[in-house]
Amino acid sequence: MKKQLLVLTCLLASTQFVTAQKKLNVDSLAGLLEVWVNVPLVTPGITNAGAPSDATILYNGNGLGAFQKKDGSPAGWRIDADGAVTDIKGAGDLITKEAFGNCQLHIEFREPAEVKSSGQGRGNSGVYIMGKYEIQVLDSYNNPTYSNGQAGAVYKQHVPLVNASRKPGEWQSYDIIFTAPLFKENGDLESPARVTVIHNGVLIQNNVTILGTTDWVRKPVYKKHAAKLPLMLQDHGDDGNPISYRNIWIRNL
Repeated sequence: MKKQLLVLTCLLASTQFVTAQKKLNVDSLAGLLEVWVNVPLVTPGITNAGAPSDATILYNGNGLGAFQKKDGSPAGWRIDADGAVTDIKGAGDLITKEAFGNCQLHIEFREPAEVKSSGQGRGNSGVYIMGKYEIQVLDSYNNPTYSNGQAGAVYKQHVPLVNASRKPGEWQSYDIIFTAPLFKENGDLESPARVTVIHNGVLIQNNVTILGTTDWVRKPVYKKHAAKLPLMLQDHGDDGNPISYRNIWIRNL
């Protein structure tokens, strides 16, 4: 009997040891997979459209000091009573004084409430990341046009997943996550640009590969350029279709 009790005691102790050893091994493995680093603190905006604490404010109704024309002269767009900035025909593109590469961009735009044209002539503008890669701005509410030229398209390259356009005269938003292209020293492309676009809260471009500079008539190609370049908002030059923007901020990534 004593011998049996001894065997049982030994078996129980052995089982407890094995269980403890397994737990120790699992805990050790879990610890090996843990990463402890200092994660920067960023204070978010009051709303999701608000600029976080680490954003660069490009426009919030208080002047166009962050922008200029191509020749470096002061920006010529009109600041309205409601704080929006509106394109004036022939005023020229809005170009940021600061250059950006990888970035998160928030921008809000409003197409003219009075519809005066159709297709590409209806509230046409564009957000040119690095001044080269266009996300199309257009009144695409009940306005048929070529699909890779409608609102939210990577112009002439990628059709948006859906048309999330609001009615003319209503404010809309783009939230854009952009990864800049990388080039080798000899000028060859190392990795292409990529972009994700959320239009009015709806995903319309899902980390798509940009094929090169967006152009109206030429096929996209890459040519080596700086790691950071200015952002551009297009003056399309259409009479009677003044596009308006507000609440523009950007984060370097």
